[in-house]
Amino acid sequence: MTERPAGRGSYHHGALPEALVGVAFELLDEVGQEQVTMREVARRAGVSAGAPFRHFADRRALLTAVADRVLADFEAWQRAEVAAATEAGAEQAAGAPEQGAGGGGAGDRRAVLRALGLGFVRYAVRHPHRFALVRSRVFAPAPQPELRERLSGIDRAYTEVIVADQAAGLLRPGDPELVGFAGQALVYGLAQMILDGYLPAEKAEEVAAQVLDTFGRGIANPR
Repeated sequence: MTERPAGRGSYHHGALPEALVGVAFELLDEVGQEQVTMREVARRAGVSAGAPFRHFADRRALLTAVADRVLADFEAWQRAEVAAATEAGAEQAAGAPEQGAGGGGAGDRRAVLRALGLGFVRYAVRHPHRFALVRSRVFAPAPQPELRERLSGIDRAYTEVIVADQAAGLLRPGDPELVGFAGQALVYGLAQMILDGYLPAEKAEEVAAQVLDTFGRGIANPR
């Protein structure tokens, strides 16, 4: 989690924008984007009320910078989820040598796509205010252009996983972008249903795993 900056006068000019985003990121987690104001961010950062406006044109610009920070945190989260799933798959394969070398590798590859989907849902459920901010900035009629580079990187990494699995014969042939869009729609809907209370929170992860496994069987290449 972002550390809270020190008091007034502790920033040089170039460090203040990053510090303000860090404070706003903390505030977002506490109270949600509606209550993230320039005045409160300045107060918590220990700077004058007008200082944030020297770096961010308005509240919208600050929240967009926070959304970029959230997406960067989400990328790191997903990498950790994939690493954990891959390690678990390798340990499982090592404990079942009778399956042969190929079985473990296939299991690991399938685990990556599943981990990405489950990671999305987990992140949204554990950080609902961050999910709400990204939803308003990304899943909208006009996504913020400032986030385009970050989003393109995330989409590209996801598509590369799908292409690799198709090349390995683990997934059915087809447009990888369409497969990715279908998966994204699935996890987005799952996360929103959980946050809306439609699905019970105490069973959210279990249900999400079952739905993702059903989806995985649907796009898997039968062997």
